[in-house]
Amino acid sequence: MKIWKKMVLGSAALLAALSLAACSKGSSNSSSSSNTNKSASLTLWVDNQQVPYYKKIVKDFTKSHKNIKVRVTQGPNGSANAKTDVGKDPTKAADVFEVPNDQLGQMAEAGYINPLSPAAAKDVKANYVPEATKGVTWKGKMYAYPYAQQAQTIYYDKSKLSANDVKSWKTLTSKGVVATDFTNAYVWPVFFSAGTKLYGDNGEDIKGSTFNSQNGVNAMKWFAAQKKNKGVMQTSNALNQLKKGHAQAILDGPWDAANVKKILGKNFAVAKCPTIEVGGKTKQMESFLGIEGFAVNSHTKDAKAASELSTYITNKQAQLIAHKEAGQIPVLKSAINSPEVKSDPVATSVIEMAKPGNSVLQPKLPQMAAFWNGAAPLISGTYDGKIKPSQYKAQLKKFAKTVEKK
Repeated sequence: MKIWKKMVLGSAALLAALSLAACSKGSSNSSSSSNTNKSASLTLWVDNQQVPYYKKIVKDFTKSHKNIKVRVTQGPNGSANAKTDVGKDPTKAADVFEVPNDQLGQMAEAGYINPLSPAAAKDVKANYVPEATKGVTWKGKMYAYPYAQQAQTIYYDKSKLSANDVKSWKTLTSKGVVATDFTNAYVWPVFFSAGTKLYGDNGEDIKGSTFNSQNGVNAMKWFAAQKKNKGVMQTSNALNQLKKGHAQAILDGPWDAANVKKILGKNFAVAKCPTIEVGGKTKQMESFLGIEGFAVNSHTKDAKAASELSTYITNKQAQLIAHKEAGQIPVLKSAINSPEVKSDPVATSVIEMAKPGNSVLQPKLPQMAAFWNGAAPLISGTYDGKIKPSQYKAQLKKFAKTVEKK
């Protein structure tokens, strides 16, 4: 996961909803012929490290869709900056591009992306895990074909810490050192553990945040207390601290699993996040849940072909390839239940964290740009003591106004 910067929203009309692609997402292999009669030429944007295996997936797609040509290339600044890259000139952007779910509201409001057709949306709702469906839905319509889920877990050296040790923050930090980054807004979910909400129950209520409260103050007290916790290390490079042996555990996501495995080797272990003591109560340390998907550019000249491509590159076979090649965690039910995913401890830990009560879907409101920009300094200022306890309420009130601005 990455922090995304605020974009300037434009205005454009959304095109008509897309037709359902011929190949089923619930199938392990899509081999049907294209429904598109005319020739089409498409561009697909993915992240740099994904280019090689998506070229293979697309090669299989074009075998059964001979009248569609697809060029796979890296998005200019990666999927984390999709809304900014597309927004520079939608007419020159890729026909299909990867996008994190927290950008969908902004892109939909700007008119950059097409909603899925009712039939395609029905297929997603029936065959994907509920959180994936919710993650790509904005104001009642789906705006991306989901293919992966991301949530932070705890990675640890099992020669130094046991599975029981990492179940609670108190035990973990008394028996070892956990490295994390309090300058990163992805530790915000401690506020969820403390009992607060961000943009309401569904993440779409601009007036629904409740962190400006005593529960929010309790979360800030927790962050401040970690400065004096000898078992907690603040670092912007947790992997390096793990490699040097200065830390025995880190909070991280599936995107770094391969690197952690290289560092820990046979001592590699992973689990869901531990419980923490916040506000005098024992609570599950929560995580943001991100849903990665592929969206169709509303300015594409080949909307039907683009929808067929999006369907194919998010089917079971494609999700399993992405899991094998890059450790992506599937969201299609049939892929999740495959032996290779069920036997992967990283996947099972992320899937456990994705459950309600363990994580909160990243909201999709355009105001999320302001949230990302402001949450990190609020947390880091509390952790390092620059924000004093007497200022907690005032800072929360100020931040609440910031994330509610239209």
